[in-house]
Amino acid sequence: MTPRPEEPSDTETAETAEAAEELPAVAPQLRELRRRAGLTLEAAAARARLSPAHLSRLETGRRQPSLPLLLGLARTYGTTVSELLGETPAVADPIVRAGGPGAREADGWTYWQAGGSGRGMQALRVHVPQGRSQDDLVRVHPGEEWLYVLGGRLRLHLGEAEHLLEPGDSAHFDSLTPHRIGAAGPGGADLLFVHTLLQSSLAGVCLGAAARHH
Repeated sequence: MTPRPEEPSDTETAETAEAAEELPAVAPQLRELRRRAGLTLEAAAARARLSPAHLSRLETGRRQPSLPLLLGLARTYGTTVSELLGETPAVADPIVRAGGPGAREADGWTYWQAGGSGRGMQALRVHVPQGRSQDDLVRVHPGEEWLYVLGGRLRLHLGEAEHLLEPGDSAHFDSLTPHRIGAAGPGGADLLFVHTLLQSSLAGVCLGAAARHH
């Protein structure tokens, strides 16, 4: 039986206005990309490992997606976070200037586009604050990820191993290895982040505390 979408609470209603201000294009883009892929709400939710009710809230702007969730949805639809936010340029340009697209925030993480659209991988510059809920989000999905620490200290969990990365350190790993990252200092951490975009029924699998809330 398909779960019925829950009615929004007063808190969710307040979150809607904030989400609409921060990420104005994500809800209609999510609906358009799902329909373009020929997927029902239930089928798309199953691929992204979300409940239909949760995906419905994202598509109607009643819930703000986190950055890992945006990355998972981008993989599900075979696109980029940039396209999810309606930022795809009319003409592809191989150069990304310093004064290009401005900062975006998703659940406390701030990111800047650092690569072009319509490619097989996506590059982002990310600021990870300390102590956000995303620190507990464990992700598993097809593809590869590469990150390079620009500043601060980053805690990277790969499977059962924990690594502390300093500025200048980098990591390159198979994304099917359960992984999560978090800032290891009060000032947060800044990094370059590159990941492959693969459309798969396994894309966007989330485990751990955050997944239980979904």
